[in-house]
Amino acid sequence: MAIILVLVLAATFGSALAQQRGDREQRMMDVLGTAFKLYNPAYTVTTGECCETTPVSMSFEAFAAPLRAAGGFYPVGSDTYTISQDFFGRVGHLPMGSTANTRLAIALYDVGGTLAPKEDVRKVLASLPEGLNALAVVEFATPLAAAGLKAFLEQNESCAAKVVYERRTGSLPITWGDTTWDRGKFAEGKEPCGVGLGNFRSWVAKLRGYDNANLRRFDLSLSRLRKAAGDGLAYAYVDSRVSVKRLRELIEDPRVRTIRLADATFDLDRP
Repeated sequence: MAIILVLVLAATFGSALAQQRGDREQRMMDVLGTAFKLYNPAYTVTTGECCETTPVSMSFEAFAAPLRAAGGFYPVGSDTYTISQDFFGRVGHLPMGSTANTRLAIALYDVGGTLAPKEDVRKVLASLPEGLNALAVVEFATPLAAAGLKAFLEQNESCAAKVVYERRTGSLPITWGDTTWDRGKFAEGKEPCGVGLGNFRSWVAKLRGYDNANLRRFDLSLSRLRKAAGDGLAYAYVDSRVSVKRLRELIEDPRVRTIRLADATFDLDRP
């Protein structure tokens, strides 16, 4: 009986150690944790410590709350989700994703589509108090390269919560923010607030062909990510701190194709 117990314990601990071999834990967080954020661009997602290890799997927790317009009431805390991979490195069932249909997710789905023509957006903005803060997707008539995006954001004193680096109407596009990859480095002063194109490219450079199967579970692919990062073209950006007054100005800019509103709230700290 004692021998059987020893064999069971050896198999259990040996398998658990095999799960942690090399940099497997850190790579899991880098790839799966970041992909989960890309899978849920309408949420603010943070990841917990890695990892909960069993003989046949590793997992970590992710905490997610819907991205809202700044200045209003925020939900207390976040919902918790578990991301796991099996002994062979394959990701398990994923929560949220495309079924998490917030208004922001729908606005991102519509980038490149025919909804929200400028004349309709003008009417909506005219009906709202100019002092409201908004959560909006600002879509460009022609996608902007890094220098053009930087100039646009600086000219309008805007900070992009996330940038849409792909037009994929009817599906969620690749959308990147400055905290999408927690371990990335930024070139201070070279990129506008919230963009992180260099960070995006550094993360994509870490991906390998064998990651593709897991990436597809997050509605991603290595080829799409490499193209989006390589092109570096901004099709739209998400702003969570813009006022309705500023949006009325932006909708008249010929570089702006349209604006898709996702949320609006009073800034409770503004006099």
